[in-house]
Amino acid sequence: MDHASFSGTIKVIFYIILFYYVFKFLARLFFPVLVKKAVEKAAQNFEQQQRQYQGYQSTRTANNDEIIYDSNVKSSKPRETKKVGEYIDFEEIK
Repeated sequence: MDHASFSGTIKVIFYIILFYYVFKFLARLFFPVLVKKAVEKAAQNFEQQQRQYQGYQSTRTANNDEIIYDSNVKSSKPRETKKVGEYIDFEEIK
């Protein structure tokens, strides 16, 4: 039966620390590149969606089937903002 020795424990701690610093070093090298690629891909997807939307808008306006609402016209009745319920005035009983 093998028992953990002091030198084996030191080796394991050394390998853990070594792995941590190697991983940290590699992350500093490659993380900015990965983030840059992700941002470029997101920008490309955004541009593609914008082009599709603009194409949809141009075909929609070419049909001349639009209904234009004038937002400057005020309605005769103001709309109720909230209709919660009936107000009841309670009296205190002493």
